[in-house]
Amino acid sequence: MSLVRLCNYILSCFLTAATWGMVVLIPGSLNAAPMESLILALSKTPLSLPFYVAQSQGYFEGEGVQIKINDVIGGVRTMQQLLGGAVDLATSSDTVVMFNSFGRKDFAVLSSFVTSDEDVRMIAGPNMVSLQPAHIVGKRIGTIIASASHYYLDNWLLFHGVDPKNVTVVGLAPEAMELALIKGNVDAVSVWEPFGYKILRDVPRVRVYPNPGTHTLSFNLMVHAKHVGVKDAELVKILRALDRAQRFIKAEPLKAQAILRERLQIDQPYIDWIWPRYHYALALDQSLLVTLESQARWARQEGYVAAARSPNYLDFIYPGPLSAVRRDAVGIVK
Repeated sequence: MSLVRLCNYILSCFLTAATWGMVVLIPGSLNAAPMESLILALSKTPLSLPFYVAQSQGYFEGEGVQIKINDVIGGVRTMQQLLGGAVDLATSSDTVVMFNSFGRKDFAVLSSFVTSDEDVRMIAGPNMVSLQPAHIVGKRIGTIIASASHYYLDNWLLFHGVDPKNVTVVGLAPEAMELALIKGNVDAVSVWEPFGYKILRDVPRVRVYPNPGTHTLSFNLMVHAKHVGVKDAELVKILRALDRAQRFIKAEPLKAQAILRERLQIDQPYIDWIWPRYHYALALDQSLLVTLESQARWARQEGYVAAARSPNYLDFIYPGPLSAVRRDAVGIVK
């Protein structure tokens, strides 16, 4: 073999070895376990902003977990998906948690992530000539049964000295309330955002009843019981991503508002109205237990559930993952 051919042969071997070495070194993640994927039923509401931010900013993937989001109207429906086994996680109000705690034990609250005392509103329809509470007696009021809308309605009536039995409660889906008011099928509605704002914007001659401030709504992240103690590592990653999203909302409010505007296709005047009324923060504190216990007493006393006693709501709280992310956010000791 000539010297030239020998040199070319050696060079060829070197390049081949180098190439294979690169193949081995660069894709070192080929043998890594695939990223865990979980399905979340997410309420389509401004309350869900931390999830929208975490998704748009890549925080879930950054923490090593994939989240598939099912956009759902209302916490009643998200809870149905969770308990029906269609999803792994869901978001809903404290009232939905309370109603489902009677007869179900296969879910747990991981964290509250937002609170508001003005997310639900009582809106008078075009045919209501007065906003005086006494004039609502005998009227038809639309509400979402077994939800925060329902609880707010009863609280509003009782605060003003009106027996809930002296009105006709009409169960409606939130997206059906606007048309029900226009057609005169109901005289007023108790509805959450963004449907309240859309009704005020689109339906002539409707007005808002004053808010007595009797209830602060919390929205919560829940997990199916089959994942408790099994997928805690993934739950920690999800909460860590949400914690990053909460910090983003505080540090970059205009960017967070742009994400909300794009996700829900809502206008800036509405965002300007809601922004100071929502408090985004991860928390599991004593106020959640107090609220659930108070709502359970109301549900039993009014006959909305048939039970001699309320559940122990400590059994529905799973604080471990949140403690691993933000120990100072957990004020409930199990």
